[in-house]
Amino acid sequence: MTMGLARIGVVGGSAFSFPDGIEEGREVQIDTPYGQPSSAMTIGAVSGQKIALIARHGKDHSILPHAINYRANLWALGHAGVDCIIALATVGGIGKECSPGSIVVPDQILDYTHSREHTFSPLEGKLFHIDFTEPYCGELRRIVVDCADRLNIEVRASGTYAATQGPRFESAAEISKLAGDGADIVGMTGMPEASLAREIGICYATIGLVVNYAAGIGGNRISIDAIRRAYSQGMQNVNRLLTEAIARLEDFECAVPPVISP
Repeated sequence: MTMGLARIGVVGGSAFSFPDGIEEGREVQIDTPYGQPSSAMTIGAVSGQKIALIARHGKDHSILPHAINYRANLWALGHAGVDCIIALATVGGIGKECSPGSIVVPDQILDYTHSREHTFSPLEGKLFHIDFTEPYCGELRRIVVDCADRLNIEVRASGTYAATQGPRFESAAEISKLAGDGADIVGMTGMPEASLAREIGICYATIGLVVNYAAGIGGNRISIDAIRRAYSQGMQNVNRLLTEAIARLEDFECAVPPVISP
């Protein structure tokens, strides 16, 4: 049985913050069968809606992408009562329209990760399969894109996210391969987060902020300082977009049937 703490989940980085803060914010620690989540969950209100926020890399941004306990994070959100998640991600740009500072709302994903705990199935003691034809919720994506139009924030309304293992950046040859595979953006946290959400029946969408050209695309080496500048500038629009989207989710109804329930 879920705790009924919040319906809307946000998975973000440790540096993320809402422009007007979180009303009546409090921290809740949820134990899961899969260990401890990356951080305590912040429960509060944004745009008049109850939300549950988890810092994917921990509150001190110390957890590397391949070491994140994705199962614990998603299970905790589901147990709190979340039925839809908007995930925030910083990504590298591969496609022509994915330059630093741009925002992408992907509709497809390619998984190049390995050795990550990527399903709830083993501990549940039963075999199951999920339909992952459309890895992101179309209705949730549409709401995010409509909100961007309302705010005059330019977004790319579709794209393919390539999830790589990390924590290193990719080589130019690897990015060339990803481009050939159809990838528009590349990041290190997209999987198994998206598929785990599907397993437990949580609608899931991602707002991807492009903070650098992927290796070999922009002609220059990847600069951490440049990434930080692009992040700082771009997150203003991401924060506005997320806040507006949350306000639109009051009557949102999740249509994803869970295979298992937290």
